[in-house]
Amino acid sequence: MVDIATRVWNHKWKIDPIVRSLIDTDFYKLLMCQSVFRNKRDVQVTFSLINRTKSIRLADLVDEDELREQLDYVRSLSLTRGESTWMRGNTFYGKRQMFTSDFMDWFEKLRLPPYHLEKRDGQYELTFKGSWPEVMLWEIPALAILMELRSRAVLRDMGRFELQVLYARAMTKVWEKVELLRGVPGLRIADFGTRRRHSFLWQDWCVQALQEGLGGAFTGTSNCLIAKNRDMEAIGTNAHELPMVYAALADGDDALRQSPYDVLADWQAEHDGNLRIILPDTFGTPGFLADAPDWLAGWTGIRIDSGDPAQGAEEAIAWWKSHGEDPLTKLIIFSDGLNVEKILELHAQFQGRVRVSFGWGTMLTNDFIGLVPDDALAPFSLVCKAVEADGRATVKLSDNPNKAMGPAEEIARYKRVFGVGTQERVEVVV
Repeated sequence: MVDIATRVWNHKWKIDPIVRSLIDTDFYKLLMCQSVFRNKRDVQVTFSLINRTKSIRLADLVDEDELREQLDYVRSLSLTRGESTWMRGNTFYGKRQMFTSDFMDWFEKLRLPPYHLEKRDGQYELTFKGSWPEVMLWEIPALAILMELRSRAVLRDMGRFELQVLYARAMTKVWEKVELLRGVPGLRIADFGTRRRHSFLWQDWCVQALQEGLGGAFTGTSNCLIAKNRDMEAIGTNAHELPMVYAALADGDDALRQSPYDVLADWQAEHDGNLRIILPDTFGTPGFLADAPDWLAGWTGIRIDSGDPAQGAEEAIAWWKSHGEDPLTKLIIFSDGLNVEKILELHAQFQGRVRVSFGWGTMLTNDFIGLVPDDALAPFSLVCKAVEADGRATVKLSDNPNKAMGPAEEIARYKRVFGVGTQERVEVVV
Protein backbone atom coordinates (compact mmCIF):
# COMPACT_ATOMS: atom_id res chain seq x y z
CA MET A 1 0.00 0.00 0.00
CA VAL A 2 1.30 3.45 -0.96
CA ASP A 3 2.64 5.62 1.88
CA ILE A 4 0.65 8.71 0.93
CA ALA A 5 2.12 10.97 3.60
CA THR A 6 5.69 10.27 2.44
CA ARG A 7 4.73 10.87 -1.18
CA VAL A 8 3.17 14.21 -0.22
CA TRP A 9 6.13 15.22 1.95
CA ASN A 10 8.74 14.35 -0.70
CA HIS A 11 6.63 15.40 -3.65
CA LYS A 12 7.88 15.93 -7.19
CA TRP A 13 5.06 16.35 -9.68
CA LYS A 14 6.90 14.75 -12.60
CA ILE A 15 7.07 11.56 -10.54
CA ASP A 16 3.51 12.04 -9.29
CA PRO A 17 1.54 14.01 -11.91
CA ILE A 18 -1.95 14.89 -10.77
CA VAL A 19 -3.57 13.45 -13.89
CA ARG A 20 -1.50 10.57 -15.14
CA SER A 21 -3.63 9.18 -17.95
CA LEU A 22 -6.41 10.16 -20.35
CA ILE A 23 -8.50 7.47 -18.66
CA ASP A 24 -7.90 9.05 -15.23
CA THR A 25 -11.45 10.30 -15.73
CA ASP A 26 -15.02 9.26 -15.05
CA PHE A 27 -16.49 6.40 -17.07
CA TYR A 28 -19.59 8.41 -18.01
CA LYS A 29 -17.31 10.95 -19.69
CA LEU A 30 -16.00 8.33 -22.11
CA LEU A 31 -19.49 6.96 -22.78
CA MET A 32 -20.78 10.47 -23.49
CA CYS A 33 -17.75 11.28 -25.61
CA GLN A 34 -18.51 8.33 -27.87
CA SER A 35 -22.14 9.44 -28.19
CA VAL A 36 -21.06 13.00 -29.04
CA PHE A 37 -18.45 11.69 -31.49
CA ARG A 38 -21.13 9.70 -33.31
CA ASN A 39 -23.92 12.30 -33.24
CA LYS A 40 -22.56 15.86 -32.76
CA ARG A 41 -18.83 15.79 -33.44
CA ASP A 42 -18.75 19.08 -35.38
CA VAL A 43 -20.42 21.17 -32.66
CA GLN A 44 -18.07 23.83 -31.30
CA VAL A 45 -18.24 24.31 -27.53
CA THR A 46 -16.70 26.35 -24.74
CA PHE A 47 -16.14 24.86 -21.29
CA SER A 48 -15.39 27.10 -18.33
CA LEU A 49 -14.26 26.60 -14.75
CA ILE A 50 -16.82 27.87 -12.22
CA ASN A 51 -15.97 28.18 -8.52
CA ARG A 52 -19.28 28.33 -6.65
CA THR A 53 -17.46 28.80 -3.33
CA LYS A 54 -16.20 32.34 -3.78
CA SER A 55 -14.55 32.38 -0.34
CA ILE A 56 -11.93 29.94 -1.70
CA ARG A 57 -9.69 32.27 -3.70
CA LEU A 58 -7.94 29.71 -5.88
CA ALA A 59 -5.66 32.19 -7.64
CA ASP A 60 -4.29 33.28 -4.25
CA LEU A 61 -3.66 29.67 -3.17
CA VAL A 62 -2.50 27.91 -6.32
CA ASP A 63 0.68 28.97 -8.11
CA GLU A 64 -0.02 29.80 -11.76
CA ASP A 65 3.19 28.19 -13.02
CA GLU A 66 2.35 24.95 -11.23
CA LEU A 67 -1.14 25.01 -12.68
CA ARG A 68 0.15 25.57 -16.21
CA GLU A 69 2.73 22.81 -15.75
CA GLN A 70 0.02 20.32 -14.79
CA LEU A 71 -2.32 21.41 -17.59
CA ASP A 72 0.49 21.20 -20.14
CA TYR A 73 1.36 17.71 -18.91
CA VAL A 74 -2.21 16.56 -19.57
CA ARG A 75 -1.92 17.90 -23.12
CA SER A 76 1.10 15.63 -23.63
CA LEU A 77 -0.86 12.49 -22.72
CA SER A 78 -2.17 9.94 -25.18
CA LEU A 79 -3.82 6.58 -24.76
CA THR A 80 -1.30 3.83 -23.98
CA ARG A 81 -1.44 0.43 -25.63
CA GLY A 82 -2.61 -1.17 -22.40
CA GLU A 83 -5.35 1.42 -21.93
CA SER A 84 -6.53 0.97 -25.50
CA THR A 85 -6.61 -2.81 -25.06
CA TRP A 86 -8.65 -2.39 -21.84
CA MET A 87 -11.21 -0.16 -23.55
CA ARG A 88 -11.44 -2.25 -26.71
CA GLY A 89 -11.50 -5.67 -25.09
CA ASN A 90 -13.00 -5.32 -21.60
CA THR A 91 -16.60 -6.10 -20.68
CA PHE A 92 -18.54 -3.09 -19.38
CA TYR A 93 -22.04 -3.52 -17.97
CA GLY A 94 -22.04 -7.05 -19.38
CA LYS A 95 -21.28 -5.82 -22.90
CA ARG A 96 -18.12 -6.46 -24.89
CA GLN A 97 -16.85 -3.85 -27.34
CA MET A 98 -18.68 -1.03 -25.59
CA PHE A 99 -16.44 1.39 -27.47
CA THR A 100 -16.65 1.14 -31.24
CA SER A 101 -13.66 0.82 -33.54
CA ASP A 102 -14.18 4.20 -35.20
CA PHE A 103 -14.33 5.95 -31.83
CA MET A 104 -11.26 4.11 -30.54
CA ASP A 105 -9.30 4.92 -33.71
CA TRP A 106 -10.04 8.60 -33.06
CA PHE A 107 -9.37 8.43 -29.31
CA GLU A 108 -6.00 6.71 -29.76
CA LYS A 109 -4.79 9.69 -31.81
CA LEU A 110 -6.25 12.36 -29.52
CA ARG A 111 -4.30 15.07 -27.71
CA LEU A 112 -6.38 17.48 -25.64
CA PRO A 113 -6.78 20.95 -27.22
CA PRO A 114 -5.27 24.21 -25.87
CA TYR A 115 -6.59 26.05 -22.84
CA HIS A 116 -6.88 29.71 -21.90
CA LEU A 117 -5.92 30.76 -18.37
CA GLU A 118 -5.95 34.11 -16.61
CA LYS A 119 -6.45 35.50 -13.10
CA ARG A 120 -9.32 37.74 -12.09
CA ASP A 121 -10.41 38.85 -8.61
CA GLY A 122 -8.63 36.02 -6.81
CA GLN A 123 -10.01 33.32 -9.12
CA TYR A 124 -8.73 31.51 -12.19
CA GLU A 125 -10.62 31.91 -15.43
CA LEU A 126 -9.87 28.65 -17.22
CA THR A 127 -11.60 27.98 -20.52
CA PHE A 128 -11.40 25.39 -23.28
CA LYS A 129 -12.73 25.89 -26.82
CA GLY A 130 -13.03 23.57 -29.79
CA SER A 131 -14.92 20.57 -31.10
CA TRP A 132 -17.23 19.03 -28.53
CA PRO A 133 -15.75 15.50 -28.29
CA GLU A 134 -12.25 16.93 -27.73
CA VAL A 135 -13.06 19.78 -25.35
CA MET A 136 -15.42 17.76 -23.13
CA LEU A 137 -12.53 15.53 -22.05
CA TRP A 138 -10.90 18.51 -20.29
CA GLU A 139 -13.63 18.72 -17.61
CA ILE A 140 -12.51 16.02 -15.19
CA PRO A 141 -8.72 16.60 -15.48
CA ALA A 142 -9.19 20.36 -14.97
CA LEU A 143 -11.22 19.82 -11.80
CA ALA A 144 -8.86 17.16 -10.45
CA ILE A 145 -5.84 19.40 -11.02
CA LEU A 146 -7.33 22.44 -9.28
CA MET A 147 -8.60 20.40 -6.34
CA GLU A 148 -5.28 18.66 -5.78
CA LEU A 149 -3.17 21.80 -6.22
CA ARG A 150 -5.31 23.43 -3.57
CA SER A 151 -4.68 20.44 -1.28
CA ARG A 152 -0.94 20.63 -1.95
CA ALA A 153 -0.91 24.35 -1.19
CA VAL A 154 -2.50 23.75 2.22
CA LEU A 155 -0.15 20.85 3.02
CA ARG A 156 3.05 22.42 1.70
CA ASP A 157 4.42 23.63 5.04
CA MET A 158 3.55 20.51 7.05
CA GLY A 159 6.35 18.30 8.34
CA ARG A 160 6.63 14.60 7.68
CA PHE A 161 5.24 13.47 11.04
CA GLU A 162 2.44 16.02 10.88
CA LEU A 163 1.45 14.62 7.50
CA GLN A 164 1.59 11.06 8.81
CA VAL A 165 -0.80 11.99 11.62
CA LEU A 166 -3.10 13.90 9.25
CA TYR A 167 -3.49 10.95 6.89
CA ALA A 168 -3.85 8.50 9.76
CA ARG A 169 -6.77 10.59 11.05
CA ALA A 170 -8.28 10.84 7.56
CA MET A 171 -7.97 7.08 7.07
CA THR A 172 -9.63 6.48 10.42
CA LYS A 173 -12.45 8.79 9.37
CA VAL A 174 -13.04 6.83 6.16
CA TRP A 175 -12.90 3.50 8.00
CA GLU A 176 -15.43 4.66 10.58
CA LYS A 177 -17.79 5.37 7.69
CA VAL A 178 -17.12 1.92 6.28
CA GLU A 179 -17.98 0.36 9.65
CA LEU A 180 -21.30 2.22 9.75
CA LEU A 181 -22.19 0.95 6.28
CA ARG A 182 -20.83 -2.56 6.64
CA GLY A 183 -23.48 -5.25 6.85
CA VAL A 184 -26.42 -3.05 5.82
CA PRO A 185 -28.69 -5.49 3.95
CA GLY A 186 -29.04 -4.78 0.25
CA LEU A 187 -26.63 -1.82 0.22
CA ARG A 188 -25.08 -0.97 -3.16
CA ILE A 189 -22.55 1.83 -3.33
CA ALA A 190 -19.99 3.04 -5.88
CA ASP A 191 -17.19 5.62 -5.84
CA PHE A 192 -18.14 8.77 -7.79
CA GLY A 193 -15.39 10.92 -6.29
CA THR A 194 -12.97 11.69 -9.14
CA ARG A 195 -13.92 15.27 -9.94
CA ARG A 196 -13.44 16.72 -6.44
CA ARG A 197 -10.98 14.30 -4.91
CA HIS A 198 -8.26 15.30 -2.47
CA SER A 199 -5.74 13.57 -4.73
CA PHE A 200 -5.41 10.57 -7.05
CA LEU A 201 -3.53 8.56 -4.43
CA TRP A 202 -6.21 9.32 -1.84
CA GLN A 203 -9.05 8.32 -4.14
CA ASP A 204 -7.24 5.07 -4.91
CA TRP A 205 -6.84 4.41 -1.16
CA CYS A 206 -10.54 5.12 -0.50
CA VAL A 207 -11.56 2.73 -3.27
CA GLN A 208 -9.40 -0.03 -1.78
CA ALA A 209 -10.84 0.65 1.67
CA LEU A 210 -14.41 0.29 0.38
CA GLN A 211 -13.51 -2.81 -1.61
CA GLU A 212 -12.11 -4.53 1.47
CA GLY A 213 -14.55 -3.12 4.00
CA LEU A 214 -17.83 -3.45 2.11
CA GLY A 215 -17.14 -6.48 -0.05
CA GLY A 216 -19.97 -7.14 -2.51
CA ALA A 217 -21.85 -4.03 -1.42
CA PHE A 218 -19.15 -1.98 -3.15
CA THR A 219 -20.03 -2.10 -6.85
CA GLY A 220 -17.10 -0.26 -8.43
CA THR A 221 -15.60 3.13 -9.24
CA SER A 222 -16.33 5.85 -11.77
CA ASN A 223 -12.58 6.33 -12.27
CA CYS A 224 -11.48 4.35 -15.32
CA LEU A 225 -7.77 4.23 -14.46
CA ILE A 226 -8.46 2.92 -10.96
CA ALA A 227 -11.00 0.44 -12.33
CA LYS A 228 -8.43 -0.84 -14.81
CA ASN A 229 -5.59 -1.02 -12.27
CA ARG A 230 -7.73 -2.64 -9.56
CA ASP A 231 -9.64 -4.97 -11.92
CA MET A 232 -13.06 -3.74 -10.87
CA GLU A 233 -16.20 -2.40 -12.52
CA ALA A 234 -16.13 1.03 -14.14
CA ILE A 235 -19.40 2.74 -13.18
CA GLY A 236 -21.27 5.59 -14.91
CA THR A 237 -23.88 6.54 -17.49
CA ASN A 238 -24.51 10.16 -18.59
CA ALA A 239 -24.55 13.70 -17.20
CA HIS A 240 -26.17 17.15 -17.57
CA GLU A 241 -23.74 18.15 -20.30
CA LEU A 242 -25.68 16.33 -23.04
CA PRO A 243 -29.09 18.00 -22.54
CA MET A 244 -27.45 21.37 -21.88
CA VAL A 245 -25.71 21.37 -25.26
CA TYR A 246 -28.59 19.78 -27.19
CA ALA A 247 -30.90 22.45 -25.73
CA ALA A 248 -28.56 25.27 -26.72
CA LEU A 249 -28.58 23.99 -30.30
CA ALA A 250 -32.38 23.83 -30.47
CA ASP A 251 -34.18 26.33 -32.73
CA GLY A 252 -37.33 27.67 -31.12
CA ASP A 253 -39.30 26.80 -28.01
CA ASP A 254 -40.81 23.56 -29.36
CA ALA A 255 -37.39 22.16 -30.26
CA LEU A 256 -36.05 23.31 -26.91
CA ARG A 257 -38.85 21.50 -25.07
CA GLN A 258 -38.09 18.32 -27.05
CA SER A 259 -34.30 18.45 -26.73
CA PRO A 260 -33.87 16.47 -23.46
CA TYR A 261 -35.73 13.56 -25.05
CA ASP A 262 -33.67 13.80 -28.25
CA VAL A 263 -30.61 13.22 -26.07
CA LEU A 264 -32.09 10.04 -24.64
CA ALA A 265 -33.28 8.81 -28.03
CA ASP A 266 -29.68 9.01 -29.26
CA TRP A 267 -28.52 7.28 -26.07
CA GLN A 268 -31.08 4.50 -26.44
CA ALA A 269 -29.81 3.80 -29.94
CA GLU A 270 -26.43 2.86 -28.45
CA HIS A 271 -27.09 1.46 -24.98
CA ASP A 272 -29.38 -0.88 -23.11
CA GLY A 273 -29.75 -2.44 -19.65
CA ASN A 274 -28.22 -0.59 -16.71
CA LEU A 275 -26.85 2.13 -18.99
CA ARG A 276 -30.41 3.32 -19.63
CA ILE A 277 -30.52 5.62 -16.62
CA ILE A 278 -32.49 8.89 -16.84
CA LEU A 279 -31.00 12.08 -15.38
CA PRO A 280 -34.17 14.22 -15.26
CA ASP A 281 -33.20 17.37 -13.34
CA THR A 282 -31.27 19.44 -15.92
CA PHE A 283 -34.32 21.59 -16.57
CA GLY A 284 -36.44 20.47 -13.61
CA THR A 285 -37.60 16.96 -12.78
CA PRO A 286 -41.40 17.55 -12.51
CA GLY A 287 -41.64 19.05 -16.00
CA PHE A 288 -39.34 16.42 -17.47
CA LEU A 289 -41.45 13.55 -16.13
CA ALA A 290 -44.76 15.23 -17.04
CA ASP A 291 -43.79 15.55 -20.71
CA ALA A 292 -41.64 12.41 -21.04
CA PRO A 293 -42.57 10.03 -23.88
CA ASP A 294 -43.99 6.68 -22.79
CA TRP A 295 -40.97 4.73 -24.01
CA LEU A 296 -38.77 6.31 -21.33
CA ALA A 297 -40.78 4.65 -18.56
CA GLY A 298 -39.35 1.35 -19.79
CA TRP A 299 -35.80 2.44 -19.02
CA THR A 300 -33.92 0.80 -16.16
CA GLY A 301 -33.82 3.68 -13.69
CA ILE A 302 -33.28 7.29 -12.68
CA ARG A 303 -30.35 9.16 -11.12
CA ILE A 304 -31.23 11.87 -8.58
CA ASP A 305 -28.59 14.60 -8.44
CA SER A 306 -30.20 17.74 -7.02
CA GLY A 307 -33.04 18.98 -4.84
CA ASP A 308 -34.61 16.92 -2.06
CA PRO A 309 -33.52 13.34 -2.86
CA ALA A 310 -36.45 11.72 -1.07
CA GLN A 311 -38.93 13.91 -2.90
CA GLY A 312 -37.22 13.12 -6.20
CA ALA A 313 -37.45 9.39 -5.49
CA GLU A 314 -41.14 9.65 -4.63
CA GLU A 315 -41.78 11.52 -7.89
CA ALA A 316 -39.96 8.79 -9.84
CA ILE A 317 -41.91 6.00 -8.15
CA ALA A 318 -45.22 7.75 -8.79
CA TRP A 319 -44.26 8.32 -12.45
CA TRP A 320 -43.40 4.66 -12.98
CA LYS A 321 -46.65 3.56 -11.38
CA SER A 322 -48.65 5.95 -13.57
CA HIS A 323 -47.10 4.24 -16.61
CA GLY A 324 -47.87 0.72 -15.42
CA GLU A 325 -44.29 -0.03 -14.41
CA ASP A 326 -43.39 -1.93 -11.23
CA PRO A 327 -41.02 0.24 -9.14
CA LEU A 328 -39.52 -2.91 -7.59
CA THR A 329 -37.92 -3.61 -10.98
CA LYS A 330 -36.51 -0.07 -11.28
CA LEU A 331 -33.26 1.45 -10.06
CA ILE A 332 -32.81 4.80 -8.30
CA ILE A 333 -29.25 6.10 -8.03
CA PHE A 334 -28.69 8.83 -5.44
CA SER A 335 -25.59 10.92 -6.15
CA ASP A 336 -25.91 14.43 -4.71
CA GLY A 337 -23.81 15.53 -1.71
CA LEU A 338 -24.03 12.19 0.06
CA ASN A 339 -22.69 11.52 3.55
CA VAL A 340 -23.09 8.33 5.57
CA GLU A 341 -26.12 9.58 7.46
CA LYS A 342 -27.97 10.48 4.25
CA ILE A 343 -27.03 7.15 2.63
CA LEU A 344 -28.41 5.20 5.60
CA GLU A 345 -31.55 7.36 5.75
CA LEU A 346 -32.37 7.02 2.05
CA HIS A 347 -31.55 3.33 1.99
CA ALA A 348 -33.92 2.66 4.90
CA GLN A 349 -36.66 4.78 3.33
CA PHE A 350 -36.65 3.23 -0.15
CA GLN A 351 -35.22 -0.27 0.19
CA GLY A 352 -38.03 -2.70 -0.59
CA ARG A 353 -39.92 -0.13 -2.66
CA VAL A 354 -37.37 0.22 -5.48
CA ARG A 355 -33.85 -0.94 -6.23
CA VAL A 356 -31.50 1.55 -4.57
CA SER A 357 -27.88 2.45 -5.32
CA PHE A 358 -25.55 5.27 -4.28
CA GLY A 359 -22.84 7.15 -6.16
CA TRP A 360 -20.66 8.48 -3.32
CA GLY A 361 -18.53 11.45 -4.32
CA THR A 362 -16.81 14.29 -2.52
CA MET A 363 -17.57 13.20 1.04
CA LEU A 364 -15.84 9.91 0.29
CA THR A 365 -12.72 11.12 -1.54
CA ASN A 366 -12.25 14.58 -0.02
CA ASP A 367 -13.54 14.61 3.54
CA PHE A 368 -10.75 16.27 5.51
CA ILE A 369 -13.23 18.41 7.43
CA GLY A 370 -11.93 19.33 10.87
CA LEU A 371 -8.47 17.85 10.33
CA VAL A 372 -6.39 20.99 9.76
CA PRO A 373 -6.48 24.51 11.27
CA ASP A 374 -9.18 26.85 9.94
CA ASP A 375 -10.66 23.86 8.10
CA ALA A 376 -8.41 24.78 5.20
CA LEU A 377 -8.95 21.39 3.54
CA ALA A 378 -12.75 21.43 3.68
CA PRO A 379 -14.23 20.50 0.28
CA PHE A 380 -15.74 23.21 -1.86
CA SER A 381 -17.97 23.41 -4.94
CA LEU A 382 -15.93 23.62 -8.14
CA VAL A 383 -17.39 22.70 -11.54
CA CYS A 384 -16.31 22.86 -15.17
CA LYS A 385 -19.31 23.21 -17.47
CA ALA A 386 -20.18 23.70 -21.11
CA VAL A 387 -21.16 27.38 -21.24
CA GLU A 388 -21.57 27.80 -25.00
CA ALA A 389 -22.42 25.62 -28.01
CA ASP A 390 -22.10 26.90 -31.58
CA GLY A 391 -22.14 30.43 -30.21
CA ARG A 392 -25.25 29.97 -28.06
CA ALA A 393 -25.25 30.11 -24.27
CA THR A 394 -26.08 26.93 -22.37
CA VAL A 395 -28.43 26.77 -19.39
CA LYS A 396 -28.88 24.45 -16.44
CA LEU A 397 -31.87 24.92 -14.13
CA SER A 398 -31.52 21.93 -11.78
CA ASP A 399 -34.00 21.07 -9.01
CA ASN A 400 -31.97 23.40 -6.78
CA PRO A 401 -31.93 27.01 -8.05
CA ASN A 402 -28.57 27.51 -6.34
CA LYS A 403 -27.11 25.22 -9.01
CA ALA A 404 -28.69 27.10 -11.92
CA MET A 405 -26.33 28.57 -14.51
CA GLY A 406 -26.63 30.63 -17.67
CA PRO A 407 -27.59 34.18 -18.68
CA ALA A 408 -30.54 35.53 -16.68
CA GLU A 409 -32.72 36.06 -19.75
CA GLU A 410 -32.10 32.51 -20.96
CA ILE A 411 -32.79 31.07 -17.51
CA ALA A 412 -36.12 32.90 -17.54
CA ARG A 413 -36.92 31.52 -21.00
CA TYR A 414 -36.03 27.95 -20.04
CA LYS A 415 -38.17 28.20 -16.89
CA ARG A 416 -41.10 29.28 -19.05
CA VAL A 417 -40.59 26.59 -21.68
CA PHE A 418 -40.10 23.78 -19.16
CA GLY A 419 -42.80 25.01 -16.78
CA VAL A 420 -40.51 25.43 -13.78
CA GLY A 421 -42.29 27.10 -10.88
CA THR A 422 -41.11 27.94 -7.39
CA GLN A 423 -38.13 25.87 -6.26
CA GLU A 424 -36.62 25.39 -2.82
CA ARG A 425 -33.07 26.67 -2.43
CA VAL A 426 -30.65 24.20 -0.88
CA GLU A 427 -27.12 25.17 0.15
CA VAL A 428 -24.55 23.83 -2.29
CA VAL A 429 -21.67 22.48 -0.23
CA VAL A 430 -20.01 20.23 -2.82
